[in-house]
Amino acid sequence: MEGHKFRVGQRVLYDPPRRTTGSAVFTVVRLLPPEGGERTYRIKSTEENFERAAKERELTSSA
Repeated sequence: MEGHKFRVGQRVLYDPPRRTTGSAVFTVVRLLPPEGGERTYRIKSTEENFERAAKERELTSSA
């Protein structure tokens, strides 16, 4: 398996399958070990007081 696609500090769009309001902008705060063969990340929005775990397939570059 290759390395993570996104880097710490990068802004990404988070669009999980169950979200109904569309994607939102988050910042990658930590790279996590693969989970079930998928690369995972800790991400944070400036609008929330907590971090989320996200799978790489749920993220796209915000640029």
